Amino acid sequence: MTADIKQVDPLADYLEARDEIDGAVATALASGWYVLGQQVRDFEAEMAGDLGVAHVVGAGNGTDALVLCLRALGIGPGDSVLTVSHTAVATVAAIELVGAEAVLVDIEAGGFNLDPEALRQTILALGGKRRLKAVVAVHLYGCPLNLEAVTGLCQEFELALIEDCAQAQGARYRGQQVGSFGDMAAFSFYPTKNLGALGDGGAVACSDDGLALAAREIAQYGWRERFISEQAGLNSRLDELQAAILRVKLQRLHANNQRRRDIASQYTAALAGLEGLQTPAVPEACEHVYHQYVLVLDEKDALAAHLKAAGIGTGVHYPQPVHVQPAYLGRVALGAGGLPNTEALRGRILSLPMYPQLSAAEVARICEAVQDWRRQTQR
Repeated sequence: MTADIKQVDPLADYLEARDEIDGAVATALASGWYVLGQQVRDFEAEMAGDLGVAHVVGAGNGTDALVLCLRALGIGPGDSVLTVSHTAVATVAAIELVGAEAVLVDIEAGGFNLDPEALRQTILALGGKRRLKAVVAVHLYGCPLNLEAVTGLCQEFELALIEDCAQAQGARYRGQQVGSFGDMAAFSFYPTKNLGALGDGGAVACSDDGLALAAREIAQYGWRERFISEQAGLNSRLDELQAAILRVKLQRLHANNQRRRDIASQYTAALAGLEGLQTPAVPEACEHVYHQYVLVLDEKDALAAHLKAAGIGTGVHYPQPVHVQPAYLGRVALGAGGLPNTEALRGRILSLPMYPQLSAAEVARICEAVQDWRRQTQR
């Protein structure tokens, strides 16, 4: 019997480096120091060196990392933050958690990331009506957005730029890693991420000493001196055991990202000619890391059912944009011109299996199953 293929498989990621991970965990356990110890300090330094930034500050999860960025930049009640609706809800949740308002801007036609022209028009339309303070720029699915244009707009209109790199660790724009362009960046180490822990975890990255210090203080009750809060803070710390695991996985990140690109190339070569099915476009300046490989098609449910019958898992990232989800109806502002490109994706996206441990035979089987579905629908 042919084994089922999962859409994501964090267990496979663990098993690939099991001996190293188990050894790292044993070392951390034997140290006798379990919160904010040497493993966290070493991981922060190693990740900062890999990114090319001065500072990395561990956090409890990716949502907290965004909150720490916003708080460190002084953003709170009365402020508005520009971002997209086609994203994980955590992006918008973090903005609301600091008391700010999310203003949702459209994505580019034919892509999944923030449209710089829609951003410009929204800033011009709302600049006199709202206290716009920052842009949270999401590198969705592992593809860098147009950083040249977005960075230019943030500089022109004096807005802070926060990169949401939760799905894009290791991706590059014009040869430079994402997370090193903005004022601050947030990362998630949820187990299915390209750099995934075996539990929750996150981090803030930046090169400004003051912002890094602010994020570190806020992450632990606002302490500068132990037990003395200089400001109101929270409790969001990267776990020592997860840091030990992440140190092992960081060494494999770029090789695993290359494997993701190889798988994506096989998918695109096999599927690009299929009628009515749009494969991911990669802008020339971008090095994609394929956290997800997302198809756009009208018959999404039919393809998903066909693949399920063939023992192939799929996902939908995401079923509904944030602005139409029940918790956010009427609570978020929409950008100038509305969100037509965002709306056009509703019910039309499907994620194929994507993780580095997929075998060549499994990738071929997935491609053949999609091709078989299209042949059947065209009879």
